[in-house]
Amino acid sequence: MEKKTINAMFFNGSPRKNKNTADMLQSAMRGAETAGAATELVHLYDIDFKGCNSCFACKLKNSKCDGVCAIKDDLRPVRERARKADVIVLGSPVYYSYPTGVTRAFMERLLFPIGTYLYEKPEGGGNGHLGRHITLRDKVIPSAMILTMNCPEDYMRPIGYPPILDENAKCMEDILGYSETLYVCNTYQFSDYSRYDFNLFSEEEKRKYRDEHYSVDLERAFTLGKRLVEMV
Repeated sequence: MEKKTINAMFFNGSPRKNKNTADMLQSAMRGAETAGAATELVHLYDIDFKGCNSCFACKLKNSKCDGVCAIKDDLRPVRERARKADVIVLGSPVYYSYPTGVTRAFMERLLFPIGTYLYEKPEGGGNGHLGRHITLRDKVIPSAMILTMNCPEDYMRPIGYPPILDENAKCMEDILGYSETLYVCNTYQFSDYSRYDFNLFSEEEKRKYRDEHYSVDLERAFTLGKRLVEMV
C-alpha cells in the first residue's frame, strides 16, 4: 500500500522574508522534511486579502463551504490547500502584544469556517458549551505558532504576554485539535543599529544574546517541525 504524503504548510505573518520569523519557519520546515513531509511556505504579506467579513456563509444550514471561507479573493487557493494540510505552522512577530494584523486576519479566515456553532450536549443535559465543540475537520491537524519578539523573556512574562498570546494557540487547538507555541525572545532587529534612535536596549547586548541563543532557537524550531509531522 502506497504511503500517504504528509503535507505541512507554513505561513509567514511577517512583512520580512529573510529575518527572524522567516528563519524560524524555514528551520521548522527542514525539521518537517526530515520527518518525511512535503512542505510549503506562504508569505501572507504577498497576498491581497482581508479578515472575516462576517457573511456567515460557512454557518448556513446545508452550507457548501465545507470548511473553506466563501470569500473569493487571492487567499482562496491558499485556503483550499490549507484545508487539506496535515500540519499547519503560523509564524509572526509580536506587535503591541499580538501577532501581526495579517496573521490574525488569516487565522479568522482559516479557523472560523472549520469551526461551527454546534456542541455535543454533555451527559445529563445542561449548557452545550460544556460539551465537545463540533468542527468540520476529519482529523487532528497538529499546529503551532512561532512568535518572535524584541522583548526579552525575563520581561515578556512579567508584562503578561503569555496569557494574551497563548489565546491564539488555544483557538488553534480548539479548531484543529492540537497546537503549541514557540516563543523566540530578544531578537536582533536591525542590520545597522546606528541608524535608529533608541535607549530601551543595548545593541551590544542584543548582538551577544543573538550570538549565544539564535542557533538554539533555530534548533527548537527544527525540533518543533519534526515533532508535529511525527504526530500525524
